Amino acid sequence: MLRISGLGRDFGDRPILRDLALELGAGEYVAVVGESGAGKSTLLNLVAGLDLPQRGRIEIYGTDIAALDEDARTRLRRSRVGFVFQAFHILPHLSVAQNVELPLVLAGVAQAERRGRARELLAQVGLASRAESPPRELSGGELQRVALARALVHRPALVLADEPTGNLDPDTADTVLALLADTIRAAGACGILVTHSMHAAASTDRVLRLQHGALHAAALPPAR
Repeated sequence: MLRISGLGRDFGDRPILRDLALELGAGEYVAVVGESGAGKSTLLNLVAGLDLPQRGRIEIYGTDIAALDEDARTRLRRSRVGFVFQAFHILPHLSVAQNVELPLVLAGVAQAERRGRARELLAQVGLASRAESPPRELSGGELQRVALARALVHRPALVLADEPTGNLDPDTADTVLALLADTIRAAGACGILVTHSMHAAASTDRVLRLQHGALHAAALPPAR
């Protein structure tokens, strides 16, 4: 479903990613950990087609995303990719439910179906009662859960999550992590979780450390 080979990206004369490789099949969910500035968010932006590699290939269902024009990459993201941004990117003039429905609006899904699916996801993240609220009335943790619901509502084949529990209390974080993992595995999708938290990383199938521009297998610390 996802194949990355020989991926390279520099900023100025500084290499960030060097000959990076990764393959994910249906139902696979991995965590990418690493120091700040290691290139974790850069990797997600490249996989989503928000940035373009200088070297190597990123293929989603066999399609080299760098070979697509901007409109085609946008269509691919809308249909195949769910992205949970570290910055929520919630639209302030829309209600919570309307924010969650937005990917379905862009995909041309009928109003009744998109409303039902949006409310189903909001219930799963514990925000059913806030569906009609404006975003300004929500806390940072609640906005993060809205962003998660929006990322999953169109049932993407590839889920990319950039520090999705950074603004959440421990109990809510565990609920969000479980929802991400369960959704990816049940749908036969694949996912990449970028996180500083080894507790969050433990919700995935395997952990990779991004170091010196490449991915290396990493072990979870022993349970205390």
